[in-house]
Parts: sequence; C-alpha cells; structure tokens
Amino acid sequence: MAIEPKTPEPGTPPSPGDASPETAAAISLQRDGGSGKSESTLTIAVAFMANLVIAIAKSGAALLTGSASMVAEAAHSWADAGNEIFLVLADRRSRRPPEPAHPHGFGREAYVWSLFAALGLFVAGGAVSVTHGVQESFASGPSGDYLIGYLVLAVSFLLEGTSFLQSVRQARPEARSMNRDVIEHVLATTDPTLRAVFAEDSAALAGILIAACGLALHQVTGVAAFDAAGSILVGVLLGAVALVLISRNRRFLIGQEADPQVRTATLRALLAMPEVDRVTYLRVEVVGPRMITVVGDVDLTGDDIEPRIAVRLRAIEARLASTPAVVNAVLSLSSPDESSLRPEA
Repeated sequence: MAIEPKTPEPGTPPSPGDASPETAAAISLQRDGGSGKSESTLTIAVAFMANLVIAIAKSGAALLTGSASMVAEAAHSWADAGNEIFLVLADRRSRRPPEPAHPHGFGREAYVWSLFAALGLFVAGGAVSVTHGVQESFASGPSGDYLIGYLVLAVSFLLEGTSFLQSVRQARPEARSMNRDVIEHVLATTDPTLRAVFAEDSAALAGILIAACGLALHQVTGVAAFDAAGSILVGVLLGAVALVLISRNRRFLIGQEADPQVRTATLRALLAMPEVDRVTYLRVEVVGPRMITVVGDVDLTGDDIEPRIAVRLRAIEARLASTPAVVNAVLSLSSPDESSLRPEA
C-alpha cells in the first residue's frame, strides 16, 4: 500500500520517517553514510595496531637476520601502519555534514586521503622493497638467526590474519545483500577504507609467505639471491596492489555512478510514489562512502498550477533526502516528448 506524500512545514527538516519504505530500500547499503561512527573505524583501528606491532617486530628481525626479504616486509608493514593514519583522516573528514559552500558534503575527501595512502604503499612499500632486493641480489654468504625470522613471520601472519578477518567480517554482509562475492564487493564498494585494509592485508599475508620462502631458500642454499628475489617479489606485489587502489580512488574522484542495483531501486522508489507518474532521466552519483546524490526529471500526476508543482517537487526531494545516504536530491519536470525510464528486471 502506498504511503501518502507528506509535505514538511517550511523550515522543518525532513525526518527519516518521511521516506517511504521503497525509498529507504533503494539505499539499504548506505546506513553508515553521512555522520557517526561506522564499522570502518574498527577495521582501521585493528589494522593500525596489528601493523604497528608487526613493523617493530619485523624491523628487529631484519637487523638480526640481515634478510632482504625481512627488510622488504618491515618496509611494507611500516608503510601500512603509516597508511592507516591517512585512512583515519579519510574516514573522519568525509563525515563532515554538508554546508552551503559544499551542498554535497565532503564525502569525496575519503578518496583523496585514500589515494595518498595508496601512493604511500607504492613508494614506501613497493619501491623500497624492489630497490633493496636489487641491491642485495649480488650479496653472498650466510644470514643471521633464521629461527628469529621464522618466528616473527609466524606471529606476523597471525596478526595480519586477524586484521584481514575483521575486514572480511565487515564486507561479507554488504556483499551478500548486493549478491556479490566478497572480493567483487571490495573492488566495487564506495568505502575506500574497507578496500584499502582488505587489499593491504591480503598483500601482507602473501608477502609473508614469499618472505618465508626466500628466507628458507637462503638458509638451505646459502645463496642470498633467493632472499633478494623474495624482496623484489614483495615489492612488485605491493606496487600492483597500490596501482589497483589508485585506479579505484581515481574513478570515484572524477565521478562514479552508483551501482546499477542502487539506481534501479531508486527508480522503483520514485515510480512507487503516488505523485510521480513517470521518470524520464535519473542519475545517481556516488559522492562519498555510502553517500549518493539523486538528479532526475519526473512527470507528476494531475494538472496543478506552476507554484503548486514546485511545492510538490520540493516535497519529493525532501523525502529522498531524508534517507541517510542521500546527500542531495534535485528533481525537474520532464518534457512531454521525453521517453520514460523503466526499471530493469
């Protein structure tokens, strides 16, 4: 049963209850958008603490063993720990509410700071690891205490695994609701902090295995080139992950339309409103983590005079904007000759 439209009193902001169930359902994944704490904060905190402890341990192990792979892993962990600071800034600054000079809010700041984090991973993690590996590739001779290196890598794997599981725990419910697998959702999500932590922890787990293989081959053969090769591989891995993160953040910065499922649900929500006869244009754009703007052309039911039509349009916009994720909604009247949009099946 359709809910009758409610026109808010002048000067009264709409409440979430003003949105129809259809409208709320259109952005069901946006519940953390706009303001307040989110699970991303916990994910970042867990990742930061894990990476800080791991970076200190790996640095000590690198000094004791002289392993090039361990040096690469230490550089990787320090880069990850530093990147979490950028991700904290991304999470907090993007949640500032809209203001007259920024009617769409500050959500895109999340992609700016996450881009800095990805650049840090590329330089401090990837480039340093590759450079050190090349320098050590011509060295020879035995390394230091291998046992310490193995123990540190084992503990690091457990800590990184804990951080990784937290990011998976955050991603899985969202992925399920969008009918995606976890990896597909992490690549597509509008939350850059979740994507960064998931990608960095995945690379860290793979890097630890590479470092362990390089250290073992060095121990067995006495050839330092194996250890150096491990360092280079870790660097290449980090560089590849950083480039993926840079690309994703760039797309959201220049303007990314919302997922087709969200757009279709938003179109259905508009058409379900009794005062909307048809929709001829609709753009749902991502303007931050779980934040969207809605711009569209609609044809209203009835044959009202122009001032009344403007009031009805503003009422529909207010109902859309009352949902947590819609930062702004702008609707105009359709031309008679424009084709109607139909929701995809």
